Amino acid sequence: MAADTDDVDWGTVGFVRASDYRTRVLDALADGPATPTTVGERTDLELTHVSRTITELREHDLAELLVPEERTKGRIYGLTDDGETVATEVDA
Repeated sequence: MAADTDDVDWGTVGFVRASDYRTRVLDALADGPATPTTVGERTDLELTHVSRTITELREHDLAELLVPEERTKGRIYGLTDDGETVATEVDA
């Protein structure tokens, strides 16, 4: 399923591609919602790097928290619609 290139924010694609961490974490979340620990296992990245990268992706509306914000354990993250579009282009 290819993204319609008219809907792609190429600046955001460049932002993700500029960082190996962002690329790997976005790709891991494209495989399905996950906790930071699971993302770390999928990417072989340290939890601190995963957490920081998820925060960056959230700030760019590419990832979102899927459980209540108050929850401190078992926080599950997934991609937004924009995140899925960007993931398709980053993976291309």
